[in-house]
Amino acid sequence: MAETSPSRGKALLKKAKELSHLPRRELAKACGYYTTTKSGETRVNLTEFYDALLEARGIALDPEAKKGGRGREASYRVSVHQNGQLVIGSTYTQEMGLKPGDEFEIKLGYKHIHLIQLEDEEDEKDTEAA
Repeated sequence: MAETSPSRGKALLKKAKELSHLPRRELAKACGYYTTTKSGETRVNLTEFYDALLEARGIALDPEAKKGGRGREASYRVSVHQNGQLVIGSTYTQEMGLKPGDEFEIKLGYKHIHLIQLEDEEDEKDTEAA
């Protein structure tokens, strides 16, 4: 079984755009997503082609590619719950290096909220002593 070297990344996107007038099987074949069997039959690998297109556009379908292989990626968006609360997930607090008990001052603006982290009293004393 002979295999070709399929296009990837930006080269794949460029080639797919140039050949967008072709039917999808011919497009996948033109981009190198096919194999030839021992009997000389050509088989087009549409699934691999579509996966490569999505990957080239920055969309990873492999769940193992995500952080730790679990959960979903951070979207940097939150919504108000039925009880009126906003919850900031652990992904964000870990990324910011926050610990349980860290305190913030909430400043409300027009269509935005600022969270200003308050320094610990010990940190303030250490800063003043230095």
